[in-house]
Amino acid sequence: MPIDASVVESPGWWLQRLGKQLLDEREDHTVDGETEPGLDTLKRYAENKAPLPRVPGIDPAEVAEWMKDARTNWCSLVIDSPAERLHVDGFRFGEPDDTSDGAKSADTEANRIWQENALDADADLVHYGALSQRRAYALVERGDDGRPVITHETPRQVAVEHEQGSRRKLAAGLKLWRDDWTGNTRATLWTPKTIYDFVTHETPVFSGRAAQLRGWDAFALPNSADGQRPNDLKLVPLVPFTNRRNRRLDGFAEHEDVLTIQNRITLSLINLLAAMKYGAFRQRWAAGLEVDEDPVTGQKIQPYKLDIKSLWTSGDPETKFGEFAATDLKPYVSAVESAVQDLAAISRTPPHYLIGAVVNVSGDALKAAETGLVSKVRDRQRNFGESWEAVMRLAFRVLGDEARATAWSAETVWRDPESRSIAELADAAVKKSTAGVPWRQRMEDMGYTPAEINRMEIDRAADAMNAQTAVDPSAPLLASLAEARAQRDQRTVIGRGADDPVAA
Repeated sequence: MPIDASVVESPGWWLQRLGKQLLDEREDHTVDGETEPGLDTLKRYAENKAPLPRVPGIDPAEVAEWMKDARTNWCSLVIDSPAERLHVDGFRFGEPDDTSDGAKSADTEANRIWQENALDADADLVHYGALSQRRAYALVERGDDGRPVITHETPRQVAVEHEQGSRRKLAAGLKLWRDDWTGNTRATLWTPKTIYDFVTHETPVFSGRAAQLRGWDAFALPNSADGQRPNDLKLVPLVPFTNRRNRRLDGFAEHEDVLTIQNRITLSLINLLAAMKYGAFRQRWAAGLEVDEDPVTGQKIQPYKLDIKSLWTSGDPETKFGEFAATDLKPYVSAVESAVQDLAAISRTPPHYLIGAVVNVSGDALKAAETGLVSKVRDRQRNFGESWEAVMRLAFRVLGDEARATAWSAETVWRDPESRSIAELADAAVKKSTAGVPWRQRMEDMGYTPAEINRMEIDRAADAMNAQTAVDPSAPLLASLAEARAQRDQRTVIGRGADDPVAA
């Protein structure tokens, strides 16, 4: 049936409001006389497809050809530097793992959900999407087997609206995408009470604001019951991962600060290539030379080929030859280096990441150079960690576990973003042991994942039994080891999930 967008908070009203918001954010727009980049522009810069600069006196087609050699994707490095240090190792729900009664603890069950959804890999998509596109989303749904299904969603397809006066509770969420199988455009709208599925029976063209407004008329709710169904979760199942909310509440991309610096670097490199092409070699000149004409066309015949390998000679003793000085390329190189230093300072990217060469630099100096990057990563961990905890609570809601779905003591366990040597970690663990820090915490500080610590704990108990048996041979060593191994295998299967080929 056709949609009705005249009633506030009706399905059609939400479709137009969120859909227009989603499509408008893709385009650049002007605020207070300044142009703010849209998602399309941010994506192009991240993929090394920045717009071509205008170089006076040079054909734009020729500039486009040079760009293949002049493009250096510093923006990608600014994004990748923190992204590669954002890795989730597990979750803590404020209660210890206890499988003595055969029950699965919250930590272990959360790890199983994580592994079932291949989030060791897909979580990187969420983090990179938030860093490069201001925001990313995780969608939590119930699979056919009743288990939670968690997928990464992009702000180019998803938009959400918060309740009035709240920055946390969502009033509605929309996903808009093109169905490649049918050619139609589809949309799913989530509200706390109902889920709506829209579809077009023709392909609307979404290009330009006027076309966007006309395009919504093509959407309709399917006549079947599948077009409208109750939302069993009673919540919008989309969790935003917003980057740098301190800069802008709806997100600020990691490289958004340095787009102009990237343009400056690209222009400097274009000028450098132009100078190399036209002025790096000494250009020669000839004076007092009589030039013949083509008898057919009347045009002057070029007597010499402008080639670095050619030798110019003349039989006329009055002919003079000379050469112009070569263009000095150092100012162009200095301009690039200066811009790169600005980029490093603003983005807090370690200089040795950008320069690519480290000479006579101590380990302490390198660690100090990475201090800004580590601080930046820890800030992203705090923000993204809250979002991952919300994802896990939604996943437990899908399973009907209301206790864990409201477990506000949940905590995301992140891998240490700071680079440390094995010797440093081991020395710190020994000192922490002397100070009374528990064994599991010391292993976690050394960088082991919760699953690895569980296996190590079982092996540690088995080693203790083995040592005791060496003193008292009558101890039931084999039975104890078999039981310990069985417990470890049980934890491994629970942690990996039933579909994991290793677990099987």
